[in-house]
Amino acid sequence: MAKLTIPAQELMWGGHSACPGCGPALAMRLLLKGLGPRTLVSIPASCWTVIATPYPTTALRVGVLDNAIEATGASISGLRAAADALGLENVNIVGFAGDGGTADIGLQALSGMLERRTNAIYVMYDNEAYMNTGIQRSGATPWGAWTTTTPVSAAVHGKPEPKKDIMGIVLAHRPAYAATLNPAFPEDFDQKVERARALVGPRFLHLFAPCPPGWKFDSSQTIALGRLATDTGVFPLYEVVDGRLRITRKTGGLKPVTEYLSAQGRFKHLSADDMAQIQAQVRTDWEHLQSREREDLGRVH
Repeated sequence: MAKLTIPAQELMWGGHSACPGCGPALAMRLLLKGLGPRTLVSIPASCWTVIATPYPTTALRVGVLDNAIEATGASISGLRAAADALGLENVNIVGFAGDGGTADIGLQALSGMLERRTNAIYVMYDNEAYMNTGIQRSGATPWGAWTTTTPVSAAVHGKPEPKKDIMGIVLAHRPAYAATLNPAFPEDFDQKVERARALVGPRFLHLFAPCPPGWKFDSSQTIALGRLATDTGVFPLYEVVDGRLRITRKTGGLKPVTEYLSAQGRFKHLSADDMAQIQAQVRTDWEHLQSREREDLGRVH
């Protein structure tokens, strides 16, 4: 009999209202498998509020608290204080917020939670736009992407600004643990959730979360697209423990970024020059990540 590498327990009900192929739904399922039933999740206004808590139903088999879109960091700080005051032990306090509610509207509350050293896990599921309200651009929307607020025309080629470096912002706060996760690589995903659960202090997980309607790809291709994102270097997988970075998925060489971009309708307007510019930036970022890993490895020894 094959040995299971992912926990078998299911803490998410079937029949929920997520779109077919929803990356955030896949991420939540894997996250709860790793965290277990003694978990309280705080969710701001987002796609996941609609999925998890339309009264009187729920999609989750753990405790859920709805909070304002800007307040996830403050909400989980309050939950941790309440759990400690009540003497509740071995309870995972988790914030599960989108990129808009984290990198933009909720950035101040996230910074406060990290600076206070709150013993909780903050999860940003990154579908790279405000999907629940109509696919508007967020700070995490990548350069060149179409959204309803970054239209495409002869004069404008999608979003003109680069994707916000949320991990760089988080790492400046020196969290106990930070990592990037991708549901297309469930073993790596589960291992990082296990490491985060075992540590004490502020922890941050940046989840890659493809959105079929927002990114304009077939819902059957979510996992394939997720694998392309990492294997092209667009969304590398790594973790940072005690300030030291370790890349957790390496390949013999990165695939061309055009394979990832051409699989999505939100990038179909990009020219060959645009794609070459993105490829150059991805290569630079990947080389910087590898250099950081080598430096940190040298500090260990």
